[in-house]
Amino acid sequence: MELESLVRQNPWWVEKEGIEKDEDIKRWEEGRIKWIPSLIDEISLKPFSLNFVFGPRQVGKTTLLKLLIRNLLSRGVEGERIFYFKCDKLADYKELDEVLKAYFEFRKSKGVSGSFIFLDEIIFPTEWFRTIKYYIDMGEFKKDVLILTGSLSMYLKKEVELFPGRRGFGKDFVMLPLSFREFIKVFSPELYEKLPKIEKLEKNEIFSKLYAAMPFFDEIQKLFEKYIAIGGFPLAVKNENITESVKETYWSWIKNDIAKIGRSEETLKRVAKAIIEKTPSAISLNSIAKEFEIGTHKTVFEYLDIMEKLYIIKILYYFDLHKTIMSFKKNRKVYLIDPFFFHLFADICFSKIPDESIIIENIVGFHLARKYDVFYWKNKQEIDVIVRSEDLNGFEVKWKEKVGDYSQLRIGKLKNVFCLTKDEINKDKNILPTSLFLSLI
Repeated sequence: MELESLVRQNPWWVEKEGIEKDEDIKRWEEGRIKWIPSLIDEISLKPFSLNFVFGPRQVGKTTLLKLLIRNLLSRGVEGERIFYFKCDKLADYKELDEVLKAYFEFRKSKGVSGSFIFLDEIIFPTEWFRTIKYYIDMGEFKKDVLILTGSLSMYLKKEVELFPGRRGFGKDFVMLPLSFREFIKVFSPELYEKLPKIEKLEKNEIFSKLYAAMPFFDEIQKLFEKYIAIGGFPLAVKNENITESVKETYWSWIKNDIAKIGRSEETLKRVAKAIIEKTPSAISLNSIAKEFEIGTHKTVFEYLDIMEKLYIIKILYYFDLHKTIMSFKKNRKVYLIDPFFFHLFADICFSKIPDESIIIENIVGFHLARKYDVFYWKNKQEIDVIVRSEDLNGFEVKWKEKVGDYSQLRIGKLKNVFCLTKDEINKDKNILPTSLFLSLI
């Protein structure tokens, strides 16, 4: 165990102000654009807790940990009680064990009985879970709070499932790219503070909040155009642009995660090409397999499942509005979870970026999926997104100025169908402006 690395990663052991010398904190402070991840107030800090924070790389997990550490120090927690270690250079569980043993001896010498332990990128040491499980079972962590970060490949490899009954007050958390509402908070905090929030997908609630926020529509619309162009991934947000280096960074983590689970990069590219060229139409697994030469429909199914677990896509299944059940046999819709992925996969897969209206439907679909169960419906007509909350509601995206009357549209057990348009609002016709609606959910 290299003591230099251990001490360098925990400068607050020397003095609390050492956190301000941390490179991640300095970059955060120096950035013109910065934000505090919403998860900072949600993670359990009550011992014993074993928390997992998942998400794509470069989505802000390390920054989240460093800001949590700074908060703890500002609240008077002694520096010796806080241990951070980035595990990306550890080979296996044995090396992880050496790191933890060194910290245990250090805290013992300081008379510390309960700690906050942050293990970043825990997925890199092979069989890392053996060390964590051992110390939990030995009672070494009984007064501690553990926060472990990693990619969603931990789920794919079912490593998190190895901790039944060993979580205490801990939970799983997923860090996603910024939603449009969070995007507004970053670029215009003053505007964000003025915006109400839609708490329930009920017609009167929706329109009440929309009309209250209507005076800010022009500013919201300008920010939405920016969001469509760059999306919510931190590096694109920080640069306010999707550069080649930004695309290379994110493609690298996707390739690494695919390699870790022993899958083919080329097959992933073909499935991604199919998605970007077919969205937002519902797709047939058999047709995709034949058209894009991907072997069998089972291979397409497997890669779609992997991409969904890696939070690259969201799959919407058909929902029978009369029987109120979904179908796995019918074609499925696939949405990319962030506008950034259109730029990335268009480049990687030699495809064209779809029309803006298609990108916006993807944005709407995943924004609703962040909070609710979502599906789609199609017969002679189609409803882009079916949301199951207290009631069944439909959302149809029509990115144009003038649309028809959706208030009288009744299908099966749908309570309402709302039409999301460019800039029209009409409560009687169930028409709402897309940017305004997304800014309030």
